[in-house]
Amino acid sequence: MQNIVRYKTFVPLLLSFLLLIASGCTQQQVEMARNTPVKPRIVSLAPSLTEMIFAIGAGDQLVGRTTACDWPAAAAKVPVVGAFGRPSLEMLASIHPDLVVDVDLADEEMGKKISALGIHRESITCTSPDDIPAALKKLGELTGHRREADSLALTISKGLASFKTKAESLNNKKSVYLEIWDDPFWTGGKGSYTSALIAYAGGKNIGDVVEKEYFEISQEWVIKQNPEVIACMYMARSSSVAEKVMNRPGWSSIAAVKNHDVYDKFDNSLFLRPGPRVLEGITLLGKVISHEELPAP
Repeated sequence: MQNIVRYKTFVPLLLSFLLLIASGCTQQQVEMARNTPVKPRIVSLAPSLTEMIFAIGAGDQLVGRTTACDWPAAAAKVPVVGAFGRPSLEMLASIHPDLVVDVDLADEEMGKKISALGIHRESITCTSPDDIPAALKKLGELTGHRREADSLALTISKGLASFKTKAESLNNKKSVYLEIWDDPFWTGGKGSYTSALIAYAGGKNIGDVVEKEYFEISQEWVIKQNPEVIACMYMARSSSVAEKVMNRPGWSSIAAVKNHDVYDKFDNSLFLRPGPRVLEGITLLGKVISHEELPAP
């Protein structure tokens, strides 16, 4: 009889204990779920931002990109929602991301229309190498990858500081003509991203005499500036761009042509796109200016 009484007393106690444990686990799981940040679904409207998002480990959150977002290779798997700075509102409405990031929309009215869809939009300034660390940190906050973004931002900040110190120690900086396109001829002026890269790499941009970011030029203007180094940022369809430059009528008097300091076969996204590969771009440009051996294209 005593055993039966003990059993009847033990069973309710055991059940209460198990329910208490189960309740505790459930509550703990709820608390964990509450404290786990929901990572937003993102559309990037700029190739520089797309590179940064992948670089900080948030690539799997991208649900849309532009046709210009071509790096890294994994970006090709992300659906296209329009051209650089020109998204399709219909595509955005169908995807309905949590966040759209851009650097400069072709039509600012588009920004208002994106917001009208109930989509959060962030415009991130990134026009110079010095803007990149801050842009990375901002994306880290927005995507939930703050630690990775802060680490990469610090690496880039230190790298830029090192390049700046080295460049400032140079007494004679070579003049550089960076040819962005040849039909018509275009280059970067004072305040352009390319001018900043040249300065970090230890050179002097011939376009700095013009107070424009990018501008059209004549062949006569280049000949008059007489650059010591020429770097071409595009590929020719049938022949070497450097070879074409060397054989241009009237260019034989230019110092870069005389000394065969004309270079091509670059990945132009390294030099024209403010992004996480900025240190790689400066390193390569520095090798061009200082005559160090270049890697095979």
